[in-house]
Amino acid sequence: MWKADKWKDYEVLDTSDGEKLERWDRYFLVRPDPQVIWRTKRTDPRWRKYDARYIRSNAGGGKWTEHKLPEHWQIHYGPLTFNVKPMNFKHTGVFPEQAANWDYIMERIRGAGRPINVLNLFAYTGGATLAAAAAGASVCHVDAAKGMVAWAKENARASGLENAPIRWIVDDCGKFVEREIRRGRKYDAIIMDPPSYGRGPSGEIWKLEQNLYPFVELVAGVLSDDPLFVIINSYTTGLAPSVLGCIMDSVFRPKFGGHSECDELGLPVTGSGLVLPCGATGRWSKD
Repeated sequence: MWKADKWKDYEVLDTSDGEKLERWDRYFLVRPDPQVIWRTKRTDPRWRKYDARYIRSNAGGGKWTEHKLPEHWQIHYGPLTFNVKPMNFKHTGVFPEQAANWDYIMERIRGAGRPINVLNLFAYTGGATLAAAAAGASVCHVDAAKGMVAWAKENARASGLENAPIRWIVDDCGKFVEREIRRGRKYDAIIMDPPSYGRGPSGEIWKLEQNLYPFVELVAGVLSDDPLFVIINSYTTGLAPSVLGCIMDSVFRPKFGGHSECDELGLPVTGSGLVLPCGATGRWSKD
């Protein structure tokens, strides 16, 4: 398991019965987590003294209760700064477990010894974009949601990267890649965080199990002749990390060689010593 264990501003304090108790800088949140199927005693007093708790509704969705939070605040990870904003579907705009990938991204780019051009697809609020830019890469950040791209720009400004070579693109990722292929543009590294399910701007339905492999085949068309790495994240329940490795080895290895590695991402749990599983990641690299 790849652990995001270098955080100072974020911490999973405890987990029990479908929920996790978290510290986001000085604020304490309780949020649902489908991986937490164990029922351990809630001895940490902050289970009862949280600043906000997200409760799911039987009718779908949910809401924050006992909301004692500001509209937004900031947390830091190394050179990166993120604006945290609790949203009405439990998320905060940051997936802390992805710090394990941010470390990998920064290490590989800094060690490349050459200019690196990165394409970040389904880029959300820009964690991987900021990591790549902070390491010195040029980045193309693509997401279909205008609000998420605006949020990512806020994070770039907060991180002192407002003048970094980042292209901010609001577009359907598949259509954008098709246009980049026609333009002849190439990228040395590609990062993607595709959803389990989604709808395109024209009503197209995306199902990860059906669409991921052909999408990765398409993306291979914008890789440079000397690619550095490809990262694929998945939060689809039941999809083994090794599936991502098989996809990448099937698509990239015949043309470029190299190898893939895959594993779960995890967050240490302070109170119990457990590690909370938080999704799957595959990494392919040429060397």
